[in-house]
Amino acid sequence: MKSKVNEALACFNSGFDCSQAILSAYCEEFGLEKETALKLSCGFAAGMGRLGETCGAVTGAYMLIGLKYGKYLPHDNQSKEKVFELVQEFERRFVERNQSTNCRELLGFDLKNCDKEKALPVIRQVCPNAVKIAAEIIESILGLTENESMGCR
Repeated sequence: MKSKVNEALACFNSGFDCSQAILSAYCEEFGLEKETALKLSCGFAAGMGRLGETCGAVTGAYMLIGLKYGKYLPHDNQSKEKVFELVQEFERRFVERNQSTNCRELLGFDLKNCDKEKALPVIRQVCPNAVKIAAEIIESILGLTENESMGCR
């Protein structure tokens, strides 16, 4: 599979949010329809519904990890542990490149209490980079590129 980093960026730049860009770019690899992915991930944008908490690009990636490895049987704790391990690995790599996974910290202001027009230039600078980095990391972690050995299920 070719890298979908550019697809995630194009989705973001077309008017969708960071969480939507990440989840929708890769969702079909795991049997989730794009429209459903866009709807499902909408509330995770802007740090969880504009709360400024965990970056939407990060939560989109976490959802992808769950789609590939998530626990769906009551006693499958091995899958849950795999998801937790990969979420922590994703977080480590994202922080290494961005210093934080917190939306408010990445942007440098609180989205809830700011002038949206004044915030747009910062969002246009910071968020595409977060989407790009999240996409690169998730491709590596989930083995979604041709150069990775894990492959999709």
